[in-house]
Amino acid sequence: MKELFDYANDYIKKMDAKDITLLKFCLLALGILIGIGVPKKFRKAVILISLLVFMMTYIPVMADFIGGLVEHSGSKSIKIS
Repeated sequence: MKELFDYANDYIKKMDAKDITLLKFCLLALGILIGIGVPKKFRKAVILISLLVFMMTYIPVMADFIGGLVEHSGSKSIKIS
């Protein structure tokens, strides 16, 4: 299992923003397909769990990204175009 994670980490290091975007859209589509298949009596629970997982993962990732952005902008100016 450790070898699998090592390979995954090496693969991720080679990815660029386009590859990561494609992966995220793929996972979004998979999540939507799974969500469509959830029976109505379980939808509220699935929505609540999904919301909690989203908040628990999105906030730390964005905090790290914004921290890196601030650190990066301190060393040189950022141009977006």
